[in-house]
Amino acid sequence: MNFLTTIAAFGFALGTLIVVHEFGHYIVARWCGVKVLRFSVGFGRPLALWRRGRDATEWVIAAFPLGGYVKMLDEREGEVAAEDLPRAFNRQSIVRRILIVLAGPAANFLLAIALYWVIFISGIPGVRPVVGAVTPDSPAAQAQLATGDVIVRIGDQAVATWQDARWQLLKHAVERRTVALEVHNERGEINWRNLNLSSLKPEALDGDFLRALGFARLQPPLAPIIGKLVPDGAGIRAGLLAGDEVIGIDGAPIERWDQLVTVVSSSPGKRLDMEVRRGGAVRTISVVPDPVLEKSVSIGRIGATPQIDRAAMQKYMVEVRYGFWESLPKALERTWDTSAFSLQMLGKMLVGEVSLKNLSGPITIADYAGQSAQIGWVSYLVFLALISISLGVLNLLPIPLLDGGHLLYYMFEILKGSPLSERTMAISQQIGMGVLMVLMVFALYNDITRLVNG
Repeated sequence: MNFLTTIAAFGFALGTLIVVHEFGHYIVARWCGVKVLRFSVGFGRPLALWRRGRDATEWVIAAFPLGGYVKMLDEREGEVAAEDLPRAFNRQSIVRRILIVLAGPAANFLLAIALYWVIFISGIPGVRPVVGAVTPDSPAAQAQLATGDVIVRIGDQAVATWQDARWQLLKHAVERRTVALEVHNERGEINWRNLNLSSLKPEALDGDFLRALGFARLQPPLAPIIGKLVPDGAGIRAGLLAGDEVIGIDGAPIERWDQLVTVVSSSPGKRLDMEVRRGGAVRTISVVPDPVLEKSVSIGRIGATPQIDRAAMQKYMVEVRYGFWESLPKALERTWDTSAFSLQMLGKMLVGEVSLKNLSGPITIADYAGQSAQIGWVSYLVFLALISISLGVLNLLPIPLLDGGHLLYYMFEILKGSPLSERTMAISQQIGMGVLMVLMVFALYNDITRLVNG
């Protein structure tokens, strides 16, 4: 079921983003009087084709789904009838051509704004930004952060959830600078803490960079009661059931879920005798955790999740919600903020300040799509907004074959006073194809590495 959910969520996201992007090109081309020959979702052999409208535009679903295109009438691609010459793309003014090219990425940004507007109106559930255990001698310890501190402000930005706090800290972490944190401790006292981020290495941003700083969010204490079991996991194979309470392992008492996780993780392939309370009776069940690679280290997994006490969790939860009109500027701000940060990250990758391991390909994106869909519709809309922004930013890069590459041609045309030669454009497109292939190889390599490392 999880696999099917992932495929469905990824397929819907991909289809939506492609259609929105290409429809941006299509609708502005039509407004500019350009004849559109084909609107294709995907590349390659058409799987389905319809002709609609006075121009008999072909609407196509093609075999290779990672992309799409709008084909417009153009003298450079074939003979054009005399009566259609005014409607050819290449006959349009440079301003109109720029508008048509910009319309695709603009549609992605508009979709993100609309999604964030809905999200902010509906309310974003999150975890309160409460600091958990602090590692001695870490940057967090040097900043005098303490367990139980609630982060209220980071720099000049107020934060209400752990997700907000992590996002703001990530932006400062990329700059490797010291940032001021306003925190409220358990006694209600207000303090400012200066967290030094200069010691973070580029590879630390690949994963949980907060642990590299020496802290994480406070984990609510969970009882060692099994909530769900993964089919065919070590736990269900051994005879564990949902609702079982683990009270001891190999004679050592277990009182919290994190103790259970610690013992299981450190015992891959090793037999563990678990004392389990079930229906008032105590029995011993032998379990051999499956060995799983995580960051090249073998750890144990039994395929069990804890039973969550919803009432006890409520004090750690918060929902951020804005009014109908207040949500629109918030949506604009979030879209702009995310777009600028994406460009900043790409720039730092180019100069080596951020690892290329941060690039993700279709496998990782599909995984995130499935996870967000299973969490809830708000999380899935957040995922859609983020991917839509990424697609918009990517297409504006000055790489031939992308929209940004075409805009670069037009900039040269304005400076030169005439279009670039077909030979120059052909060579640049080959270069662009090479750059995109290299990026795709890096992204797929990162995807595969993440799969291998669990």
